[in-house]
Amino acid sequence: MSEYVIAGALAVLVLWLLWLLFGIVRKEEIARHAVADTKAELANLDSRQVTLKQNLAELDTARGQEASLRETYGVAKPGEGVIIVVPPKVATSTPPLPWWRKFLGWLHL
Repeated sequence: MSEYVIAGALAVLVLWLLWLLFGIVRKEEIARHAVADTKAELANLDSRQVTLKQNLAELDTARGQEASLRETYGVAKPGEGVIIVVPPKVATSTPPLPWWRKFLGWLHL
């Protein structure tokens, strides 16, 4: 009888240890995904930092400040005019003739 109690206790102990192992594996997977997400966010922030540094370097020049003002507020210097670029008209082509018209045209009727 005592062998059954010991076997039952060991079975419960093994199940408890497996449950703990499952919890550890699950937490490790969550941590691994968090690291991957954090690395992706860091790469995104690094590229944004480079862009912002370029923008700041551009705004440090008089030409960059003028370009920013022109783009943001649509202003022009005195005496400058507005240039409107109009796209060229698309030439309309004649629709293709149906086969029976081509045939009649070949016969010259």
